[in-house]
Amino acid sequence: MSVSGPSYSAAMNALAYIVRRESSSLFVDARHLRHHILQWGDPTAVTPEQPTLVLLHGWMDVAASFQFVVDALHADRHVLALDWRGFGLSGWPAVDSYWIPDYLGDLEAVLDALLPAQQPIDLLGHSMGGNVVMLYAGVRPQRVRRVVNLEGFGMPVTRPDQAPRRYAQWLDALKEPARLRHYPSVEAVAERLVQNNPLLSADKAAWLAPHWSRLTIDGTWEILGDPAHKRISPLLYQRDEALACWKLIAAPVLWIEGDRSDPAKWWGTRYSKAEFHQRLDVVPTVTRETLAPAGHMLHHDQPEALARRLEAFLS
Repeated sequence: MSVSGPSYSAAMNALAYIVRRESSSLFVDARHLRHHILQWGDPTAVTPEQPTLVLLHGWMDVAASFQFVVDALHADRHVLALDWRGFGLSGWPAVDSYWIPDYLGDLEAVLDALLPAQQPIDLLGHSMGGNVVMLYAGVRPQRVRRVVNLEGFGMPVTRPDQAPRRYAQWLDALKEPARLRHYPSVEAVAERLVQNNPLLSADKAAWLAPHWSRLTIDGTWEILGDPAHKRISPLLYQRDEALACWKLIAAPVLWIEGDRSDPAKWWGTRYSKAEFHQRLDVVPTVTRETLAPAGHMLHHDQPEALARRLEAFLS
């Protein structure tokens, strides 16, 4: 069923999501880019028992996406959320493709700039961000007290003989400019968000839309994501390398998935939830939970329930 049209716009205008905890913006210049970070709470209130909570969003998302979960937390703790390079208000480098190692480098640079090196953090990532936090927690185990992975499944197993075709696909993609669709209004952006996720309420969609997009000089709205993110990577996903990092995670890990999410939508028969959970077995200490009803964007679908799980795990 389509959500576009006057009835949806009227409902969206009639509802307004009310923010409970206001954020402030920080900017860090590092690795030849300006990185945007949202901050909630008082950094002077950090304790070893309640360290800074760092939130990392997924592909084609922004740091503001976590507002609903931060609002639902009972404790007014110190929280940071980073706009990844090429997303939101962070810098968009002049590159043809984006790489996971750059996200790791950016994360460490931002942590070095904003937090004492000896101060462990609680680290949460969603989707692509979940993949990054698992790698980082294995590479820098002394820096992470708790890990939360929200639907960061990783990708299917690859074989070396897939490399020639992948390189050829990437070279072909470079011949065409990468583009993202523009929208006639911010209301149309909100409608798109609900079309992507029918569990997203109209008030949350209306609040997210101007954080997820911006007005252009021609009067249309563009998504705050570099179109180059849409290009295929020439590098194959290396499952065994990822698992080697996961095995070194010293912090307890909380895995949370939505009952309605299905990796088959992205990977078909090449990768299943069952295979992911077999991979997760290599993590020394892991707790697995499911939220319902929730899809891939479970921090939008069930922010209150997610906040309760986080508080129980991080306390």
